[in-house]
Amino acid sequence: MNITLKTKGHTDIIDLTAKVGEVVKKSKINNGFALVFVTGSTAAITTLEYEVGVISDMKETLDKLIPEEFNYHHHQKWGDRNGAAHLKAAIIGPDLLLPIGDSALELGRWQQIVLIDFDERPREREIIVKCFNASLT
Repeated sequence: MNITLKTKGHTDIIDLTAKVGEVVKKSKINNGFALVFVTGSTAAITTLEYEVGVISDMKETLDKLIPEEFNYHHHQKWGDRNGAAHLKAAIIGPDLLLPIGDSALELGRWQQIVLIDFDERPREREIIVKCFNASLT
């Protein structure tokens, strides 16, 4: 199943936990895994505590490590300004594999699934969620 949403870009962090949980519930998988994947090369999927302090820390830390203002080779080649977005997304990664138990996601108390859109402009993002049964053999 796919989840489509609009983002603001520039390290827009969106909580996907409830939406992914709905997909898991509809899948009727009792014990298995959910694969969450974002299409595109300037967005990423990860987990974090979805609260204003961690969100600010994540944005500030990534901007210090990979600043948007730098003149990346990608900018020179393509004439756009999203070189930092590509690098940030590559470091975090486009996907997560999450356990399902008793027909629900097995996450820690303060652990939420998030999409991070690093692009330089608002986008419509597609997140693919696939649920699989776990094999006991």
